[in-house]
Amino acid sequence: MSFLDSELVFIKGVGTVKADALKTELGVTHVRDFLQIFPYRYIDKTKVQKISEARADGDVLLFIAKLVHVEKITGKFNKSRLVALVKDDTGFIELVWFQKIKYVEPLLVEGQEYVIYGRVNLYGSKKSIPHPEFEALIAEANIRPSYDPVYSSTEKLDRVGLDSKVRRKILHFIFERLTPSDFPENLPTHLVQSLKLCSRLEALQWVHFPASDQQRNLAQNRIKFEEFFWLQVELLFTKQVKRQQLKGAAFEIIGHYFKEFYDRHLPFSLTNAQKRVIKEIRADMGSGAQMNRLLQGDVGSGKTIVALLSMLMAADNGYQACLMAPTEILASQHFKALSELLLPMGIEIGFLTGSVKGKKRVEVLEKLESGGLLFLVGTHALIEDHVVFQNLGLAIIDEQHKFGVAQRSKLWQKNRKTPPHILVMTATPIPRTLAMTLYGDLEVSVIDELPPGRKEIKTIHKTEGHRPEMIRFLKEQIALGRQVYIVYPLIEESEQLDLQNLQEGYERLLPHFPAPEFQISVVHGRMKPQDKESEMQRFVRGTTQIMVATTVIEVGVNVPNASVMVIENSERFGLSQLHQLRGRVGRGAEQSFCILMTGYKLSQEAKFKMSTMVRTNNGFEIAEADLQLRGPGEITGTRQSGVVDFKLLNIVKDLKIVNAARYYAEEIITNDPLLEKPENLPVRNHLSNILAKKKDWGRIS
Repeated sequence: MSFLDSELVFIKGVGTVKADALKTELGVTHVRDFLQIFPYRYIDKTKVQKISEARADGDVLLFIAKLVHVEKITGKFNKSRLVALVKDDTGFIELVWFQKIKYVEPLLVEGQEYVIYGRVNLYGSKKSIPHPEFEALIAEANIRPSYDPVYSSTEKLDRVGLDSKVRRKILHFIFERLTPSDFPENLPTHLVQSLKLCSRLEALQWVHFPASDQQRNLAQNRIKFEEFFWLQVELLFTKQVKRQQLKGAAFEIIGHYFKEFYDRHLPFSLTNAQKRVIKEIRADMGSGAQMNRLLQGDVGSGKTIVALLSMLMAADNGYQACLMAPTEILASQHFKALSELLLPMGIEIGFLTGSVKGKKRVEVLEKLESGGLLFLVGTHALIEDHVVFQNLGLAIIDEQHKFGVAQRSKLWQKNRKTPPHILVMTATPIPRTLAMTLYGDLEVSVIDELPPGRKEIKTIHKTEGHRPEMIRFLKEQIALGRQVYIVYPLIEESEQLDLQNLQEGYERLLPHFPAPEFQISVVHGRMKPQDKESEMQRFVRGTTQIMVATTVIEVGVNVPNASVMVIENSERFGLSQLHQLRGRVGRGAEQSFCILMTGYKLSQEAKFKMSTMVRTNNGFEIAEADLQLRGPGEITGTRQSGVVDFKLLNIVKDLKIVNAARYYAEEIITNDPLLEKPENLPVRNHLSNILAKKKDWGRIS
């Protein structure tokens, strides 16, 4: 067994208590894991200074000084502090401790010289350092020029004595026992040479204990490169294997269903982007390999028509198709839209959700199993065991992030002979760098233009002082027969506050929009589902002119007559969320508006959000801005498990490394799809170790 696989409990300086804390707080149990907990900053101890060099409040000082005097002072409320006066040949400075005094006091000996490090506080001309790091000077032995690593900690780790200083000692002990053979090279030689990468062992030693900025940068760059490179190799390799092993039904025929709809019933001309995407899907489904494709398109870009044409290709080849949506309201809208489009052709579509019961449910299930139903639209009810298809060939999943991988795998199993082709649709545009991270195992299609004739939504930012003007504008729009959404943010910590905000907002509206002339729908998270649905439907039917909501209005709700979206406290929403909300209007032929209401005082970030929303309607630009603003770790709504958790890499700031890693991973897999060439043996061996630790969800889109 390698030393790397030793349990931490047996390592010098750890023991049972510390090992337990490391396991519960950081999830690490073995030496190998411990080495992967990287510092988040470094203390620069490369230059020994003099006391006189501390000139400003907050200066950081590393110096050697003699302890002149130490005393314990008891102040108000019996609170004690320990004060030590030290001096060098340029002046005096006080060291102060408010905590852990009983541990510090015995270590301080008058007349002894110490190496001291800390941040200086300046009160007038008096200098002090609270809670400095210090150790007795033993000749010059312990003045090693260094960058000391500082590690993220928790209360429990500190309590059991696992601060950065102790963790450094444990790491020094580990590194003394490691050799390059513990970290065999896992990258091809030509790649290491061309990128001038340090070795794997050097990367780990230097990331924890760099002797210079250059060493630290070399180490971080190697680790960051590997983080993205191995993710890409894994995704591209499994995609290749999938292509070779997983045969799909070959949809070779473009027949009667597709042609009749395309030639005679298509309600509008397709955009060039839609045509391109349909060609990509057609090529995939005709290849004999199983399709796994992500269809990205901004709100209103026409993904539904692409989905329908794909379903008609399945029908032409004797297969059934289904479309699964995350909510009942969205599923019923898809059902309604597809039914209307297919009405002239007399094609019946089945509908299945949790609320379809009794005779109706039995009828749908029987027709589905006998092959009497070509198409089925529904919610996760589609994946229940008793839902049996005669011959499912295509499964379309809308807003994929709402479904877990395990749920999607059930759809996969609905055809025992050949797995159905999978088309995943998302209305959340994902920047290319992020799409590579999240969906490297899927082919990606993008609809990047809006259908002709669709008017761009006008976005306006207004502060509180413009509220009377905004109210007048809403009345004018309602007089023209339009409808209005007014949305309040969800303050996750407090449903009570949400409700209060909504209630106050609603009450503020009543004097301006009195009944019976005006009718207002109200939707919030605490309502029973049937009440929420009923209020939604009143708005959809046009019975109410205004919908006030705290819950983000269901993704995909389609009310063509709603042409104004007012977003209250819009600075509290994320950029992507604002864009999603804005997409609820602009679905009819009329000019639509989105009004962003905020207070007067805005942070720089809030100003950036407002100006981005006013400047552009392009979802991909907004997603890029969101990525810059929030970083990859917080972008939600793109994958069930959240974004891949990189330890050092930031896919926004480290774009050059990301692109290089992606390029080399693609080059290796393209030239050697199954990693059989001798020079790629290190890659194959390392990848085998990665895959051995994972459950095989890789087969599922």
